[in-house]
Amino acid sequence: MQKIILGLTGTVMALALLGGGYAAGRVHAFSTGEPAPVVAQVDNRAQTESIIRDYLLSNPEILVEVQTALNARDQEAQQKQQADVLKSEKAAIYQSANDAIIGNPKATKTVVEFFDYNCGYCKHALADMQAMVQDDPDLRFVMKEFPILGPDSQQAHMVAAAFKRVAPEKYAEFHMRLLGGSGRAGEASALRVASSMGVEEATLREAMKDPAIIEEFTRTFELANKLSISGTPAYVIGNEVVSGAIGADALKSKVEAATAIN
Repeated sequence: MQKIILGLTGTVMALALLGGGYAAGRVHAFSTGEPAPVVAQVDNRAQTESIIRDYLLSNPEILVEVQTALNARDQEAQQKQQADVLKSEKAAIYQSANDAIIGNPKATKTVVEFFDYNCGYCKHALADMQAMVQDDPDLRFVMKEFPILGPDSQQAHMVAAAFKRVAPEKYAEFHMRLLGGSGRAGEASALRVASSMGVEEATLREAMKDPAIIEEFTRTFELANKLSISGTPAYVIGNEVVSGAIGADALKSKVEAATAIN
């Protein structure tokens, strides 16, 4: 998962401008009522900016504090937005008829996973899902096709979506073979996996013409955007969005915590 690191340049400049404005205000406040000369205001602003710059260079820990406060504020806003979306889009997240289910379809515990067949972290997390489903018969994974890693991924997911339509009972095995395979997944490799499982290429290519497949991808991308999901794997567990391959133990803990709340 990649994170965007916000720069502090804007914050520093804002502080400098604020200081400049404050200094100019002081000059005007102690004047005799005549407008302060423009040159004097510019000089005072430049002087104030220089003082602030020197102070920040001497106390760089202030910049870290500012960045930490900004990050905390942004995270709080993001969590609130996610909470609102988790409520308003609950059916689309947990009960979409277009999403494949791995595990017990009638389970009371659910993990929703956004994945890409070419995501190395998703490949690593595959074993976590397999172990969790095997250990807990009351658990299901809802699989969200989220091809964000280029044309190869899009083509692989097109085949997967068609396979899901043609042979839904075999999808779990297909998914594990394709995601667990070596090399980069694409249309050719996805078709090879499907063929090895007895599903003909011609049948899949016909199913791939269904415009509903693109519509499904579009809805998933829109949902991910609302949830501020920009990388894979990403999970929705209860009322929480979890980013990255955090491991089976951590996932189990979050599932149990979500179950306890509900």
